Amino acid sequence: MQTVAVIVQDNAEPFGLGALVEVWGEPEHPEDRTPVFDFRVCTPRPGRVKGRSDYDIYVERGLEATEDADLVCLAPHHDFLHHDPAVIEAIQAADARGAMLYAHCSGTFELGAAGVLDGRECTTHWRYTGVLEEMYPEAKVRPDVLYCHDGNVLTGAGSAAGIDASLHLMRDLYGARVAATVARRIVVPPHRDGGQAQFIERAVPDCDTETFGPLLEWIVRNLGDDLDVPTLAHKSLMSPRTFARRFRAETGATPHAWVTQQRVIRAEELLELTDQPVEWIADEVGFGNAAALRHHFTRFRGVSPQQYRRSFSRTA
Repeated sequence: MQTVAVIVQDNAEPFGLGALVEVWGEPEHPEDRTPVFDFRVCTPRPGRVKGRSDYDIYVERGLEATEDADLVCLAPHHDFLHHDPAVIEAIQAADARGAMLYAHCSGTFELGAAGVLDGRECTTHWRYTGVLEEMYPEAKVRPDVLYCHDGNVLTGAGSAAGIDASLHLMRDLYGARVAATVARRIVVPPHRDGGQAQFIERAVPDCDTETFGPLLEWIVRNLGDDLDVPTLAHKSLMSPRTFARRFRAETGATPHAWVTQQRVIRAEELLELTDQPVEWIADEVGFGNAAALRHHFTRFRGVSPQQYRRSFSRTA
């Protein structure tokens, strides 16, 4: 992937555009050794584009900037039930030539209007998933996830999940180490799995409850240990039932799902950076055996550990 084009329209949502710029529009940083893209911001009618938050932006490029783009992104805007025919045509043309399409938040509605969501899994902000389902019944709307990646279509739930979706795609294209380097540059966690809940019941724990932050850090340092719910609950001085309930409320994932995700992430790093056999890596990250690693790795990443290593290993 070399060229990334972002389509912005009137009533543009600034954080959504900024999230795309942070991941795909950064200039070269020699110390990072991450990809640098031909990054373009474009609009149906070049010139002044009305913003939503008391300021406008000026965009010089028209939609011709999408014609050879490898990735076409749709920045969110707040007039998403009305679609510009020129934008719809640009989406359809990009899809027809096999370009990657990424819609952040309300941008997903443009993909629906272009007909590219039919039969595909997709998501948008939790406030609008019901509207999306009603308008595009052929789409497989997932209201409970941070992002969906189906073929050449990536959709994000909005706001911070837009960064998660971009880092997922960066990881898919360039491997865990590059995605982690980009995440470190923009000071965010390197990976949140798309299946995490959009809406977390309690973002801040009760005053009489300590945060799970220290426990999560301990888990990452001790992935090879037995990390079942009774063990983690005991370490947290809670009953297993209370621990499981509070863990999901604070993180958006079950303890098992969160631990499994961290083990897969660590396995990715070891596959990229070492020549150790899969059996050794499985034991090191806590899966116990190669079969369990292959099962979970393939479920999360869509490829086997061996295929992943062939694509991203630095020791090959």
